[in-house]
Amino acid sequence: MADHEEAKGGESLLDKISEKIRGGGGGSSSPSDSDDDKPLEAAKAQGKAPPSPPPPKVFRLFGREQPVHKVLGGGKPADVFLWRNKKVSAGALGVATVIWALFELAEYHLLTLVSHCLILALAVLFLWSNAHTFIHKTPPRIPEVSIPEEPVLQFASVLRLEINRAFSVLRDIASGKDLKKFLLVIAGLWLLSIVGKWCNFLTLFYIVFVLLHTVPVLYEKHEDKVDPFAERAMGELKKQYAVFDTKVLSKIPRGPLKDKNKVA
Repeated sequence: MADHEEAKGGESLLDKISEKIRGGGGGSSSPSDSDDDKPLEAAKAQGKAPPSPPPPKVFRLFGREQPVHKVLGGGKPADVFLWRNKKVSAGALGVATVIWALFELAEYHLLTLVSHCLILALAVLFLWSNAHTFIHKTPPRIPEVSIPEEPVLQFASVLRLEINRAFSVLRDIASGKDLKKFLLVIAGLWLLSIVGKWCNFLTLFYIVFVLLHTVPVLYEKHEDKVDPFAERAMGELKKQYAVFDTKVLSKIPRGPLKDKNKVA
């Protein structure tokens, strides 16, 4: 009887050892696998769908991570550029077109335009005042016109911040830390100087104004098609820059500043 119980105990011990070997020694599971399966098991136990993996990162032009509206600063200026209010956007573009046509096509001058506008306004107010006094026997109340202080101060503050930021960027570029950025800025300024020969400042400003009212809204509508094309173009530019760096930039002799710093 004792021998029989010892045999059963030995068999149960062997069974336990074999189960442990099958469970842990087969290589099919690991602590990391069990940790990964815990969220799935918890979601199944609660009757919920398992969490989906994060979507792959999509390439966006200029590395932006926010919508176009946020990139443009948000608020009313972004609404105007993206035609959220079509009447305001069309009115701004129409006024800019009229101003450009007056100064460029009609060859009006700023001082002449201001003088003519003041003459017209004074003449209309003078006639209206006399007509109102003659009809109603009382002088009319001409509204006071004044420029509020707060918007002017806000505009001046924003302009000052942007100018200081531009100076900071130019200082970083001139410090010689990033040769690629330096060459891009030089190329951009060179293209700007060429464009400056073709048209004056007012025409250039009008072109930029029209582009701000057309390019962002078109890009927002077709960004899914533009971004893949831009990704391929950026890859090709990086390849060409790598070739240019290997054949030209790497052969430019560097100054002795680095060697002195290493010795020091």
